[in-house]
Amino acid sequence: MADPSADEVQSYQKTEEALMPDERKVKVAVIGVGNCASSLVQGVHFYRNAKPSDRVPGLMHVELGGYHIRDIEFTAAFDVVSTKVGMDLSEAISAFPNNTIKFCDVPRMDVPVYRGMTHDGLGKYLSQVVEKAAGPTDDIVGILKSTQTDVVVSFLPVGSEMATKWYVEQVLEAGCAFVNCIPVFIASSEFWASRFIERGLPII
Repeated sequence: MADPSADEVQSYQKTEEALMPDERKVKVAVIGVGNCASSLVQGVHFYRNAKPSDRVPGLMHVELGGYHIRDIEFTAAFDVVSTKVGMDLSEAISAFPNNTIKFCDVPRMDVPVYRGMTHDGLGKYLSQVVEKAAGPTDDIVGILKSTQTDVVVSFLPVGSEMATKWYVEQVLEAGCAFVNCIPVFIASSEFWASRFIERGLPII
């Protein structure tokens, strides 16, 4: 295959720019507002003005596929701990029992932490130090749809197999991409992967 001409490259770039206007955002919801979620939220705010050429610890690229760090917009969060449910995400990332390093003052985001599903999301030892939030599980699918969330990132505690699979069903129904950050096999499972493929949804 011949290399594309300069005119073809320029045409492609113009098409790409038209498809991705300056107002583009990647709308992200978070499951589990623990230390990992805290680092992610802080990092997005801390590096929002980074230059594409800057070296950012933990990132391969400041800008990828035309999207910058600041194009990440948080839309919702889900947890089951009483100190976090009902709080703004900016406040919940510092709520007990979180104890990660604070390296950025995150302004109020107007992103509430909703009551999530517990299942096995509270392990033997964690359940001894935190209080489970009162009330029923919120409408996860409805929230993801109403906030037009693109990607759901799961930071559930390790061992939350039932909770993970329950949330994956909600994510599929809502039509979102899914990033699983714990060792419960989802993307590598033919059963789950095929369902995301059928819907044209990314899964990692």
